[in-house]
Amino acid sequence: MPDGYLAADVPTPQPGTLPQPGTSPQPGTSPQLGTSPQPGASPEPGLQQRLALFNATRFNPALPTATWREDIATQAERLREEGEWLEQRRGAVAGRAAAAPRDADGFVAWFQELERTGPGQGDALFTWLADEASLDEMRWFLTQEVAGEAGFDDLAALTQVKLSQQAKLEVARNYWDEMGRGNPKGMHGPMLEVIADRLGLQPTLATTVPESLALANVMAGLACNRRYAYHSIGALGVIEQTAPSRAILVARGMKRLGIPPQDRHYFDLHAVLDIKHSEAWNAEAIHPLVAENPAVAPAIAEGALMRLEAGLACFERYRAELWGEGAALAAPAAQASESSGRRGFCVR
Repeated sequence: MPDGYLAADVPTPQPGTLPQPGTSPQPGTSPQLGTSPQPGASPEPGLQQRLALFNATRFNPALPTATWREDIATQAERLREEGEWLEQRRGAVAGRAAAAPRDADGFVAWFQELERTGPGQGDALFTWLADEASLDEMRWFLTQEVAGEAGFDDLAALTQVKLSQQAKLEVARNYWDEMGRGNPKGMHGPMLEVIADRLGLQPTLATTVPESLALANVMAGLACNRRYAYHSIGALGVIEQTAPSRAILVARGMKRLGIPPQDRHYFDLHAVLDIKHSEAWNAEAIHPLVAENPAVAPAIAEGALMRLEAGLACFERYRAELWGEGAALAAPAAQASESSGRRGFCVR
């Protein structure tokens, strides 16, 4: 999976042990750009770092050790922290999600409308990246995004466990595409790693803004906890739905800056493929799940809104860092017609 949990920045433990986060420099610093005040209600950096380290541990294979009892105690503490935080995020969107229709056709129509009216859609950051950002600014943005990449393939694999047949098969088809349909060269995760390698990106826990960590932590928390399985369906589905337009704009900016096609292939691919993925996910996963049990509709809606709100927080912080103080309050602007009406991409 892409290095969304900053594994290179995590101390190498004995197999099975949980790393304990120490004191790190304030996230968000950049040698080129400096640090701007955190806009709005920024996530608490220490919590996001602890959850990032926890996710690095719980996703990576390990071996049994004599410390497994202590590890379980540490995991329980992190799970409580994660649960409290996710419930706060869920509570912030519950009212909007409750307004979503409960019939399958109406709900899918509501879900599709998030592409146009959901949090963070049409943010001006991306036309700026396409047309104005310098190479150093683009590299800073991509470094933050690589750090916040949670690994769509692994999240999908975790989410599909025990889903009903039609939805399970759709998630499986999406996962197989993410895995390059069995061809290592076609795997999506390594394509992102190519960008990081070719551009010399070095994401670390200390220099990643908490909003980017929070984005990955939301996705991991929803996928790893079965009580949020339907939330994860909504969060993953809204990524597919809102990804293509911003992929187009990021790729356009990379091309303008002279980055060769093979190094921006990840974005070119998702600008096209995710349109098909979104249509299939809505029709073959979301629609049948709501048709089977209308009670899951608010959960799917909450997951989608939690993901979009986390993305919006990233955009605001990125603008504050890249444009300077006050940029976080800048009103979103409609994207160019080149985006084919699809808005709201955050590197997956």
